[in-house]
Amino acid sequence: MTDVHGTVEPGFESVREVFAAVAADEARDGGAQLAVHHRGRLVVDLWGGDGVDGDSLLALYSSSKGAMALVTALLVQDGVLDLDRTVASWWPEFAAEGKGGLTLRRLLAHRSGVIGVDGGFSLEELADDRRIAERLAPQRPFWEPGTGHGYHALVIGALVGEVILRATGRTTRELYEERVRAPYGIDYYLGLPEELEPRFRPALPLLPTPDEAAFLAANPIAPESLMGVAFDLNADPPLDNVEYGNAPAVRAKAPLSGGGVGTARGLSRMYATIAGELDGRPPLLGPGILAEFARIHSRGTDLVTGEDNAFGLGFVPLATRYPSLSPAAVGHSGAPGSQAFADPATGLAYSYARRRFGFMAGPGAAENDRLVQAVVEAAAKSA
Repeated sequence: MTDVHGTVEPGFESVREVFAAVAADEARDGGAQLAVHHRGRLVVDLWGGDGVDGDSLLALYSSSKGAMALVTALLVQDGVLDLDRTVASWWPEFAAEGKGGLTLRRLLAHRSGVIGVDGGFSLEELADDRRIAERLAPQRPFWEPGTGHGYHALVIGALVGEVILRATGRTTRELYEERVRAPYGIDYYLGLPEELEPRFRPALPLLPTPDEAAFLAANPIAPESLMGVAFDLNADPPLDNVEYGNAPAVRAKAPLSGGGVGTARGLSRMYATIAGELDGRPPLLGPGILAEFARIHSRGTDLVTGEDNAFGLGFVPLATRYPSLSPAAVGHSGAPGSQAFADPATGLAYSYARRRFGFMAGPGAAENDRLVQAVVEAAAKSA
């Protein structure tokens, strides 16, 4: 059985028990972390598994979309960005191939149709949002913009980041560092400093059971399908997700779609900045702007994944996945099965991180169902 380390505040002992059960699962080989803030306090700080402690920095993949959404919301709140202004009004080259009418709002809701490029990207290109944006500007959309939604897995960050750069002259990474990470001492990075490299623990590949391996063999993804394009399987060679997360260039350059690196403790603290007061300071986002970003803008069958899902603006409205959360809850998962969110209705901020990829774990590995429920119940009892 895997040893569980760390602390929980009184009232959250049940969360430790659930995490211990998760850590005892052989699929956790490689380690996992769990951190929860409640009303600005770190009430759960746990880890277990091979090679991971509470300070281990992990590749948290699409968690960076949550950081991107937070910076975007701050700029909308400041009046610097207008959600209903067209992307091309900031970025004229983007108007090519019938994309001129696409608004920032629809882009953030994964409705642009620009999910990838013909021929795919190289790993070197995927590490660099400016190069991604350069290739996306002339690209034809894969469906008529605004008519449906589909997960922009590897490109949403480059698209939104280019708008932010054109509007402000600053990169999203610079704004995140200046307004979010540095002021709050957050151990979650868009661009991992070289001196922190020794703390990084590489992502580990999926170890499928025989049944899972048989399912994967029987259900290959066609490279030219919408899913194949969105996940860069139309490239030569096709993208390897583990290689992507472990690539030094991805850690250093931090593509906003999937380059975030940090601890569960750090990502939970990032979400604590919008879940309520933190360190005596008010939440970064006012209730009106947070409600707008949490409001469901796309719902139904995802044209890329084929799943029934929902998107707010950049964030995922996570009450659609975890019914115990409030409609105000926003966050984003990461490819290996990690999950993170803020729920301002209860003052909760949550982050679960794992090293090894889980089977079909993209929207958040299944153990999050148990962990989130335990956290919500513990918080309600301690209120």
